[in-house]
Amino acid sequence: MIIFYLVISVILIILLTARYKLHPFLALLIVAIAYGLLAGMSLELIVESINQGFGNTLGSIGLIILFGVIIGAFLENTGAAYVIAEKILKVIGRKRVAPGMGIIGYFISIPVFADSGFILLSPLNKSLTKKAKLSLAGTAVALGLGLTASHTMLPPTPGPIAAAGILNADLGLVMLIGLPVSLLALTVGIIFAVKVAGRTKIEPNPGTSDAEINERLKHAPGALHASFPVLVPIALIIMKSLTEGLELLPEGNLYQFILFIGDPVIALMIGVFLAFTLPKKLNSKMLSSSGWMGKAIETSASVIMITGAGGIFGMILQNSGIAIVLGELLADVHLGIFLPFLLTAAIKTAQGSSTVALITAASIMMPMMESLGFETEMQKALVVLAIGAGSSVVAHANDSFFWVVTQLSGMTTKTGYKLYTTGTLILGSTAGIIVFILYQFVA
Repeated sequence: MIIFYLVISVILIILLTARYKLHPFLALLIVAIAYGLLAGMSLELIVESINQGFGNTLGSIGLIILFGVIIGAFLENTGAAYVIAEKILKVIGRKRVAPGMGIIGYFISIPVFADSGFILLSPLNKSLTKKAKLSLAGTAVALGLGLTASHTMLPPTPGPIAAAGILNADLGLVMLIGLPVSLLALTVGIIFAVKVAGRTKIEPNPGTSDAEINERLKHAPGALHASFPVLVPIALIIMKSLTEGLELLPEGNLYQFILFIGDPVIALMIGVFLAFTLPKKLNSKMLSSSGWMGKAIETSASVIMITGAGGIFGMILQNSGIAIVLGELLADVHLGIFLPFLLTAAIKTAQGSSTVALITAASIMMPMMESLGFETEMQKALVVLAIGAGSSVVAHANDSFFWVVTQLSGMTTKTGYKLYTTGTLILGSTAGIIVFILYQFVA
C-alpha cells in the first residue's frame, strides 16, 4: 500500500502546485505528513523525519544555495557574467550553449556534488543563454543532466564508489566502462534538452534588457577577474577531493587546511568575498537589505525553503521503509542485468536520493550476486553501472536537486516534471539499455 500512497502523493503535489497554485513548500509539507500517517508511521517518527529531513538537507546545502545566489547577483549586476559569457560563446558558438553546459556539468560533478555544481554554474548558464537568445529551459536541463550523469555513474563520485565497494567490483573497470556509458547516455539527454526542452520558453534574467546588459558591460571587470568567484570555489573543492582521494599529503596542518578551504560552504564563502571585488567601487548600498545582497537573500530564501521541504518528503519516504518493500518485491523477479537497474530506479523514484538508492540497491544485490550469475569482474562492473543508471531514474518532488534545478531556472513544478524529470528518465533508461547491450557481449 505504501507504494500506492507514494503514487497518490506525487499526483497530489503536482495538482496542488500546478492547478491550485499552492506554494511548493506548503504542498510538500502537507503531502509528506499525510503520506507518513497513511503509511502507518508513528507520530514521533514523523516529527523526527521532518526535523531530520529539513535539517540534514539545509545543513548540507542551505548556505551553499545562499552563497551561490549572492555570487550570481554580483556576477549579473556588475556585468561580469556577461563578459564570461561572451568569451565562452566565441569558443562554443551561440547555438551550442546547451551541449556546452551539459559537458561542463558532467566534468564539474565528478569532484563537486551536483547541487553545488548547479548553483555555481547557474549564473553563467543564465548569462550564456541570455546572450545567445535561447530558452533557459533547454540549457538548464542540459546542465542538470550533465551533473547527474557523472554523479550517478562515474567514480570517484561517492555513490558509484560505495556501490562498487559493497559489490567488490573493480573500481578501475567501473571507471573505464562508466565513462563511455555515461557520456553516450548524456548525449541522448542533451539531444532531448536541445530539441524538446529548448522549445519551452523560459526567459533568463527576464527583468534585464539588452540595453541594461550593454550598460553593465561598459563597467564590467575583465574576463579573468570576472571568473574568479566561480573558478576559485570549484578549484578549492576539486583540490579537497584530490587530496582526500589520492592521499597526496600526510595528515598535518596543510592537509587539514586544504580540507577546510575545500569544503563547499567555505569555498563558496571565499567565492562571495571574491565577488565583492567585481564592482569598480564596492559601497554599503550594494550590501544593504535593499541592495544586491538583500535581494539575493530574499531570492535564496524561497529556494532554500522548498529544497528543505523536498528533504522532508524524501526523509519521510526513507523512514517509512519503502526501499525495503521495493527491494523485497523485485528481488525474486528474474530479469538478468535489468534487475539491478529496475530495483535502483524504483528505490530512487520512491525516496529521492540517488546516493541512498545506489547504496541500498547494492546492499540488496550483494548476497544475490553469485546465484544470479554475476561472478566475473566485468559482470560485477556492469551491475554497478546498471545500479548507477537506475539511480538517475526519475528525479521528482522528493529529490532536493529537482527543486534546485527548477527554482533556479524559473520552472513551475509542472514544467519541471515535463522537462527535467523526463530528461532524467531518458538519461537513466539510455544508460540502462547500453549496459544491457554490453552485457550480451561479456556474459
